[in-house]
Amino acid sequence: MRIAILSDIHDHVWNLAVALEFVRDADAMVCCGDLCSPFVLDQLARGFGGPIHIVFGNNDADTYRITAKTPGYPHVRLYGEFFEATFGGRRVAVNHFHNIALAIAASDEYEAVFYGHNHVFRIHMAGERTLAVNPGSIMGCQFDGQANRTDVAPTFAIYDTGTGMAQGYRIEGGAVVAHG
Repeated sequence: MRIAILSDIHDHVWNLAVALEFVRDADAMVCCGDLCSPFVLDQLARGFGGPIHIVFGNNDADTYRITAKTPGYPHVRLYGEFFEATFGGRRVAVNHFHNIALAIAASDEYEAVFYGHNHVFRIHMAGERTLAVNPGSIMGCQFDGQANRTDVAPTFAIYDTGTGMAQGYRIEGGAVVAHG
């Protein structure tokens, strides 16, 4: 089973369109928060036909309207701030915030933990058996904690439950290339 992992879209519909085209054949999608505007939910739901699982982040300000749109898309599920499921026999947990997600990963209760928030692409082992995946940001920038922004390549990942591994991808000039 292949799971597309996206995070921190921040209304960047152009990068999102490229990522959605690339992941269209994945079996499921997980979004780790910060869609931002309700219209991003429409783009996700129309651009990906498989199950979509979404946790909220700190920049999903209009959760009322995002939630109100969801019944129109039966393949989209919202989970608040935490989501856990079994995909292809592997236990997976999702939270937007890297500090919370990494603590969950350190518990070794899951085979994989997906997270976002800091916009830093990273795939690594956290704990004895848990793969931690931060797909980076679809938006394509990082912040240094002092409100200073640095442009970086937009990134996302695909997790393969068969191998228990994830592969990162970046968007360059409207094309997708392997990353990490």
